[in-house]
Amino acid sequence: MKLRSRLYECSIMHHRFSPKKHAFRHGAFMFLLDLDELEQLNRRVRLFGFNRRNLYALWNKDHLTPDDQSLKENILDWINQQGHRTKGDERVKLLTFPRTLGYVFNPVSFYFVCDTEDQPVCAVAEVGNTFDEKKRYLVPVDDSGKWDFALLATKHFYVSPFSPLDLKFHFQLQTPDDELRVYVDDYDGQAKTLHSSLTGKARPFSSAQLAWLTMRYPLVTMRVIFLIHWHAFLLWRKGVPFHRKAESPALQKHVFKPISQSK
Repeated sequence: MKLRSRLYECSIMHHRFSPKKHAFRHGAFMFLLDLDELEQLNRRVRLFGFNRRNLYALWNKDHLTPDDQSLKENILDWINQQGHRTKGDERVKLLTFPRTLGYVFNPVSFYFVCDTEDQPVCAVAEVGNTFDEKKRYLVPVDDSGKWDFALLATKHFYVSPFSPLDLKFHFQLQTPDDELRVYVDDYDGQAKTLHSSLTGKARPFSSAQLAWLTMRYPLVTMRVIFLIHWHAFLLWRKGVPFHRKAESPALQKHVFKPISQSK
């Protein structure tokens, strides 16, 4: 049986426009996991584990899901709590970085929800920060028809010390297929201050592909967190204003696993 899950060899691009210009592009690979296939992937793909240790592993707890609930049930329940009704038979795919040698960090993971006819229902952006906090944003179908899903929403989450919490996220998402295309921009009023994109090509989800991508992008999750801190250092060197987490507790809303604001 052909798997709907895929691997994506991708390019991560950030371009900051203000208050100082800063841009970079890095290669990586990500996992697109059909949440109905997790047990099958666990059996068929030697280098991948579901709720067990492996070179690459997906754990319920890394995506706000208790052990007694499935990832699919958890995200559909959350979507329903936001007032967007689902039927329960939708197909849900999760685009993410899994644990690599037991280490996990996800700047953002995306759930793509389609009906049984593969028509877009909604998406969820699950944004994480280096304090191990998470926040979810429900991204509805794009009424303009340009994208599958789109949302403009106030951030109200401490993502970067170089971005105020009252900026707006602009999510523009296409359901991953042969190609991956995800844009996330920051806006201060009408001014775009940051453009981020995630683009790439699909690869089959197999042990052979995982081995090849591992050689091409070793320790991919560790590399992501290293690059986050490296570019933070470069922004600090450029004199970009620094916002401490404890400065604006009232602007940090609907956060999962919040830490003490004194930190």
